[in-house]
Amino acid sequence: MNAPVPPVKIVVLGHPKLPEALKEAHQIASYLQEAGAQAAHGSLYDESLRRRVHQKEFDALVAVGGDGTMLRAGHLCAAEDIPILGINRGRLGFLFQIDQGGWQAMLTQLLAGEYWLESRMTLRAEHTRAGEKLGSWQALNDVVAGRGANMRPIHVQASVDGQFLTTYVADGLIASTATGSTAYALASGGPILPPELRNILLIPIAPHLSVDRGVVLAEGATVTMTILSENAILSLDGQTPIGLDENDRVDVHAGENTVKFIRFGDPGYFYRNLTAHMNQNTTIGLPR
Repeated sequence: MNAPVPPVKIVVLGHPKLPEALKEAHQIASYLQEAGAQAAHGSLYDESLRRRVHQKEFDALVAVGGDGTMLRAGHLCAAEDIPILGINRGRLGFLFQIDQGGWQAMLTQLLAGEYWLESRMTLRAEHTRAGEKLGSWQALNDVVAGRGANMRPIHVQASVDGQFLTTYVADGLIASTATGSTAYALASGGPILPPELRNILLIPIAPHLSVDRGVVLAEGATVTMTILSENAILSLDGQTPIGLDENDRVDVHAGENTVKFIRFGDPGYFYRNLTAHMNQNTTIGLPR
């Protein structure tokens, strides 16, 4: 493995609804500039900065916020192959190595090229109705076909590479990456997958008298969800849901892009983070 090239042009983006994240983004950019790097900073939703990311003006992006901020940064950077360094200003932070206030030493290592890149698989979801493709999207965590506001379970037929698997009667069905295995899939009883795996994980949500175990698909597989109920919805990485009609089809397979995270030290960070989070859920008792 070749040693990473130290980044020179870095953009630092904070979650716009976290004033402390925006303040810290400014502090980080100032620190980088004093260390000799070229740094810009602002909100994750700043359109001028987002355009510059798409134009590949930056060598790296520093995201300040929570896991949701990292997901949005992943969506922004994946196609441009720009690596992301996350600084946690949220609660759980499964995607982070660096917590608030501990970034100076890590940034020094970053500018010295003393880091490695972790590649994470994305998903590509394609929505088809009556033979017409209605949309195609990228997800880093998961693609979910769910019951939406309907209180009754939905029926979702699942096929893998064109072969019938089963029909789920459940609140929904999750197709997850290894990254997403610590998110909604975990809350729905799924297993945790190491981040480097490129397998799709299928997890039913509150299944009723149907298959109630997760299934890890072979690398490269495509799962097709056919909706056999009315009033279902499609959600990608927890974003605004999309309405699904009866007999709509959602095809999910590995995405064409990967998200690259900047990491320090040995790969064992994932298991250290995991056990720390699983031993104490910091969101218990906190307002949502």
